[in-house]
Amino acid sequence: MKKQKKENFNMIAVVDYGLGNIKAFVNIFERLNIKYIVANTPENLKLAEKIILPGVGAFDTAMDLLNKSGLRDTLEHEIIIKKKLFLGVCVGMQILFNFSEEGSLNGLGWVDGFVKKFDTSKIPFKTKTPHMGWNHVNPINNSPIFLNHPNPSFFYFLHSYYVDCDDTYKIAESYYGIHFISAINKENIFGVQFHPEKSNKNGLLLIKNFIDLNV
Repeated sequence: MKKQKKENFNMIAVVDYGLGNIKAFVNIFERLNIKYIVANTPENLKLAEKIILPGVGAFDTAMDLLNKSGLRDTLEHEIIIKKKLFLGVCVGMQILFNFSEEGSLNGLGWVDGFVKKFDTSKIPFKTKTPHMGWNHVNPINNSPIFLNHPNPSFFYFLHSYYVDCDDTYKIAESYYGIHFISAINKENIFGVQFHPEKSNKNGLLLIKNFIDLNV
């Protein structure tokens, strides 16, 4: 009897809480022939081995939608208690932290730190904010999600705020007037400030690396 491919046992969920580029992630999963689910119920989240939380827009909007989605308690149980691998993207990374200068709601608090606005007086470019378009990402500490990436790599960004946390969690940094953290890792939790789903081959490779991580 033939062994089934590993992908058949490697269900990945992209969280649908009303915010993020769900279709872009689905296109990548289909291109990689990865078994996936668009998770909009707690039961969906329980089926997955790995979870991606996308995000675009404002911190408070993301937290409000997640709080009202009915998914938060199950999401926290699957990630914090069951230690499923997790990837937060853009605002989906920012809300992992305690709070943001952008709003008044508390974040998830899974990672200690907060979210700050770029100081436009330090940005030596015609366009100040948002930081939008392609920029270098410099991986550090040999994180497995950057396996086989050149250093630096180009990824697509769209944001006016960045995370400020202990360097212990930093696995990549970028420059936009200041050096800022563009990817983090704490145990089973990963986060990226850029949009891998919009970053062509580098984004595809990063998502593949995340999918290939051992649970």
